[in-house]
Amino acid sequence: MKAKTRQQIAFTILGLTTLLVVAPIVLTIAYVVKNGAGAITWDFLTEPPRNGMKQGGIFPAIVGTVILIIGTMLFSLPLGILSAIYLVEYAKDNLFTRLIKLSVVNLSGIPSIVYGLFGFTLFVVFLRFGTSILAGSLTLAIMSLPVIITATKEALESVPASFREISLSLGASRWQTVRYCVLPYAIPGILTGTVLSLSRAAGETAPILFTAAAFYLPRLPHSVFDQVMALPYHLYITATQVPNMPDKLKFATGIVLIALVFLMNLVSIILRAHYRKKKQW
Repeated sequence: MKAKTRQQIAFTILGLTTLLVVAPIVLTIAYVVKNGAGAITWDFLTEPPRNGMKQGGIFPAIVGTVILIIGTMLFSLPLGILSAIYLVEYAKDNLFTRLIKLSVVNLSGIPSIVYGLFGFTLFVVFLRFGTSILAGSLTLAIMSLPVIITATKEALESVPASFREISLSLGASRWQTVRYCVLPYAIPGILTGTVLSLSRAAGETAPILFTAAAFYLPRLPHSVFDQVMALPYHLYITATQVPNMPDKLKFATGIVLIALVFLMNLVSIILRAHYRKKKQW
């Protein structure tokens, strides 16, 4: 068999594999949009729910989801990036650090319901934060940390070692080298990992089920110790617990959640492209 023929066969197989992965996602989104687009109105997006969530809108759930994402980012992003910097740039390569790196990778595969139970036990019961925005954000932050640490570590390791060597040879300190010669080139990878983790957090129901979410709360929270409505939990409740709920409202809520995650990824792509233009290698 000629090399060109083998190449064409390989490209065909890869194309079919990609189609098998992408097609169900596209069909699912198309189905959700088809069944819920008619319910997307300005009132639906800006009004609180009424009549047991069968009427009105989902504005408190949208605001609650955004608040939880911001809280998750505030707690997880600094800690995750600093932890990755320490593991890559400062920690010695020994058995202890290898165990830490292995543990971080394994933590990313733990089911979200386990994080929810952990957050409930630690933040809601032991620390007495109650079912609140603070408890939910901390739980989601712990769930997001492994992804952020892993992505940041890989982004830092992708920066050529020669950058560090030249900076150190010119008299720069280790932190100055990391700050000015490593981090600027690792930002695209860090952004990718951050948005992936936050997108997952935005769509999770189990962690906030025990720590933050309210079934029906047609008002906005006033402090971090208040409960909050959230889009994934709202969708779960309306789809399983509310009898005679119009299907179009369920699908419309799904559209809003998908749009929120898509917007986060779009912002990440734009920022990543902006920083990649500054790369000189």
